[in-house]
Amino acid sequence: MLIMTAGNKNIDQVNQIRDSLAIMGDNSTAFSLPQPHLQRTKLCDLKDGELDPVYVKKREQLKELVASVVRPKIVQGKTLNGKEFVSFLEQILEALNKGEIPSTGSLVEVFNKGILERCLKLYSDPIATMSLPVSELTLQKSHEGFREAAMKLFDEQHFGRHHAKSSVEKLDEEIEKVYKNFVMANEYQSSKLCEALYTKCEDKMDQLQVLKLPSMAKFNAGFLLCNQSFEQECVGPSKSSYEHRMMKMLGKSKSLFIKEYNHRLFNWLVAFSLVMVVVGRFLIKFILIEIGAWILFIFLETYTRMFWSAESLYYNPVWHFIVATWETLVYSPILDLDRWAIPICVIMAMLVLYWRCYGRRKHGSRYVLPLYNTNKDRHRSE
Repeated sequence: MLIMTAGNKNIDQVNQIRDSLAIMGDNSTAFSLPQPHLQRTKLCDLKDGELDPVYVKKREQLKELVASVVRPKIVQGKTLNGKEFVSFLEQILEALNKGEIPSTGSLVEVFNKGILERCLKLYSDPIATMSLPVSELTLQKSHEGFREAAMKLFDEQHFGRHHAKSSVEKLDEEIEKVYKNFVMANEYQSSKLCEALYTKCEDKMDQLQVLKLPSMAKFNAGFLLCNQSFEQECVGPSKSSYEHRMMKMLGKSKSLFIKEYNHRLFNWLVAFSLVMVVVGRFLIKFILIEIGAWILFIFLETYTRMFWSAESLYYNPVWHFIVATWETLVYSPILDLDRWAIPICVIMAMLVLYWRCYGRRKHGSRYVLPLYNTNKDRHRSE
């Protein structure tokens, strides 16, 4: 005889199983059925008359026992059979899975849903009032501050613990969606603003390339103004890429202007000397002006070509003095001769015309410096 002794872990587990089965046995009904037929593989094809009569009798007793123990399911006053009950259970499970039947978790989620919407509004409303574009760091700090305030409000007002965790995750996902939308909007506005500033500066550089009177000082002033306005006004994630484009464009514009500057200035001085020759000889009839203009013309067209090359001319101190004088006359904070050259020339022409027509008649010729003497002047002197 085998004796079960206490203290063995495996034996204790077997005894616990036996005790559980003994408890269940107090409220259980055992029912045994004999073998219905010797050919077990054909039981489904056999009729009741071919089965063992004892088996058939015992089976009918089992049906009566099950019917007496199991209560029928009644739904809306209708008793359900097996197929109808299975269909009913499938509908119940489907409704539970879809959340149509309230549970403890779903009720908590319903309460937390309203709180979640208020917290999301607490985040989205202030960030929507931000004026875009802004720097990435500013947007990131604002996002973190508004998100912290929304999470703090949710922690103070939410229901439950386990189900609140899923609500927190959902709130965080919604906040990230709103934040990503604002990041994309900020990138678009930044690109739009920087593109407008870039185009404005590009147009400004093109205008400076075709100045009527070339001026390095005016070009440098426009160059500096474009650079400063871009640095101050262009903000957001697109600034770095447009800064590279801006520096490249400004560098090309400055190189092109410097390349053409000396050549255009030389041509302007040649044209200016010829104009002053005509003015001194035929309009003002002031011989010193004509002589000075001829000297300048001969110096530019003859002496410089005979003794200096184009490169050596532009590096000569005499040329630097001419450039400095030209820059002082053409552009200054007070007067921009490139803008006012035509009005000033018109005014001077009117003054010369007035002097030629009326001034000499009223006041006569009282000049200390030598002038051209015409036959008309000699006849008047006699």
